[in-house]
Amino acid sequence: MENWYVLYTKPRYEKKVTTKLTELGIAAYCPMLTTKRQWSDRKKLVSTPLISSCIFIHSNENDRANVFQVHGAVRYLFWLGLPAIVKDAEIEAMKLWLQGEIIDAKVKKLQPGDQYDVKEGLFKGKEGIVQEVTKNKLQLILVELGMKITITRGVVNS
Repeated sequence: MENWYVLYTKPRYEKKVTTKLTELGIAAYCPMLTTKRQWSDRKKLVSTPLISSCIFIHSNENDRANVFQVHGAVRYLFWLGLPAIVKDAEIEAMKLWLQGEIIDAKVKKLQPGDQYDVKEGLFKGKEGIVQEVTKNKLQLILVELGMKITITRGVVNS
């Protein structure tokens, strides 16, 4: 019986691995999100993978190992010691959700003095003022609590 499996790829190899697997006759799906990006001199539609470093493979249990013939395929996602299986309905729902959608994305770098809403963790929902931005950390002053906190990079979303 064929199932959808989640395959990790090297960073930024999602499109390449999907193309190569399709050429080998292995059904692969990489959900792509088309966004409108704006630079200082132009606007451009850019397709980026919805899930970084992950694609979906439609295969049976015996043929799962064939994907490692392709450069860039790293490993399967496992859950409870078994390869994670994604339902057909979930893949179809993802395809329908992404169909024809173009999202207007604006990338803004945080600057000292900007307002920032904490989106995760102990201070979720609190608003702060950016005091300092470094490569991996963001320092906020939470005025209503009268404290300064530091947020590490993985949690920072403007």
